[in-house]
Amino acid sequence: MRTRNILWPTDFSDTASHALRYAIEMANLYQVGIRILHVVDQPFGDENYMILAITPEELAKSMEDAAASKMHELLAQLNTNLKIETLIRRGDAIDEILAEANNGEIGMVVIASHGRTGLSHFLHDNVAEAIANKADCPVLVVK
Repeated sequence: MRTRNILWPTDFSDTASHALRYAIEMANLYQVGIRILHVVDQPFGDENYMILAITPEELAKSMEDAAASKMHELLAQLNTNLKIETLIRRGDAIDEILAEANNGEIGMVVIASHGRTGLSHFLHDNVAEAIANKADCPVLVVK
């Protein structure tokens, strides 16, 4: 933990931004870098049914470009001397975050909890819960 990067997965929400403060604090405490990860869902569509006006690949590329723009805005707002790496991946958020968290270079994951309850909790994958249960490293879930 003390020599490996902090992973901060983000969806660019306010809750995720709140978790970033904890990630920066932990990184400063241990004098390690922060790896920022955003995962773009792989869009689905069938060109034969004319569901999308553009191909799923074009849509995914557009989503990645939008995420890169948000990432640049975020980096411009950060005022830190920490080493910061950014990653944008395409796929399932849980799978991609776990792959990054378990690659041997991450000492801790700092992730936001969206705090869903009731029916919403059962209808949606709880990303933070899955990461906390399956990551090899410590996970700090921030409310």
